Amino acid sequence: MMRAALVAGETSGDLLAGLLLDGMIERWPDLQAAGIGGPQMARRGFEAWWPHDKLSVHGFGWEVLWRYREIVGIRRQLKTRLLQNHPDVFIGVDAPDFNLDLEADLKANGIKTVHFVCPSIWAWRPERVEKIKRSVDHVLCIFPFEPALLATHGIAATYVGHPLANVIPMQPDKAAARAQLGLSESDTVVALLPGSRESEIGHLALRFFEAAALIRQSQPAVKFIVPCVPFLKRQIEAAARASGIADGLQLLDGLSHTALAACDVTLIASGTATLEAALFKRPMVIAYHMGALSWQIMRRKMLQAWVGLPNILCREFVVPELIQAAATPHALADEVLRWLDARDLAPEKIHALEQRFCALHAELQRDTPQLASHAIAQLFNP
Repeated sequence: MMRAALVAGETSGDLLAGLLLDGMIERWPDLQAAGIGGPQMARRGFEAWWPHDKLSVHGFGWEVLWRYREIVGIRRQLKTRLLQNHPDVFIGVDAPDFNLDLEADLKANGIKTVHFVCPSIWAWRPERVEKIKRSVDHVLCIFPFEPALLATHGIAATYVGHPLANVIPMQPDKAAARAQLGLSESDTVVALLPGSRESEIGHLALRFFEAAALIRQSQPAVKFIVPCVPFLKRQIEAAARASGIADGLQLLDGLSHTALAACDVTLIASGTATLEAALFKRPMVIAYHMGALSWQIMRRKMLQAWVGLPNILCREFVVPELIQAAATPHALADEVLRWLDARDLAPEKIHALEQRFCALHAELQRDTPQLASHAIAQLFNP
């Protein structure tokens, strides 16, 4: 029997971990898996000792101090539990601020450790590489250039593809998605995705809705759809009311993939969702905003000109990014309107973007569950 402990934070980590569990269950049908996770993991028989949203926090300094004690307490309790009853392997799925320290302690006590999703040492915080080396036996990488980078630091790694590239079809069915949401094929649809964390909603939702109001002034027929993480829906509704556009929004319970398939353009928070939008071949405007202290710290640590994953992977600004002070409602609205206007005035621009995203999609497609489970098995049978 294979006994695995996993920790996945946030919605994106839950999805990645769920796909990983598919491969592990196929290789080890009697797999027992427990730790911190969400509903996608639970569907695979995972036993969640704590829900994944307990780790949903971002920022620096004062923004996270109020959560610090709770998160550290959870990590301490989890470490004690795992050291008392060793699993065969511990797999930290993303959430490096939580997982790497835990992995270091477990590895030092003889537990095999795997980290799924290489921390973005190529984008910012390169000092993390030494912590990764100390903490993990193997890294499962979702981008093709990462294993070679880690190898230069003596860290074993395997490129397993990006799981979302196999979940999302190469040619999304826009008509079916619109029918599911009660939209017609002739509608002009903008998807608003202000984030999956409470702090992101606090910084971005009102800006996005105010931008939507401006877009509607220019194009009154535009329809807006807003996929909501269920536990954040009230906060999103409050921001919509404050913007004065609440009656003009279609709020969805989850269904982010359906929203991306259905839309013509998306206004979207920087993060994994931007890669999802690229895999759906959708024009997008990427935005992000955080507290002033967090921004000053992050800006000094950035290694690249881009923050959005589509631009990082394409190595150029294929879609606009509006970050921090630039992310005003007027600027966001103007960039969305440029994409909407391009459908009639510059269709070749949209076609070129779609082709670029198709090539990226093909590059990221691999049998992730099988490759990942094989890499884990090699820790025991090299």
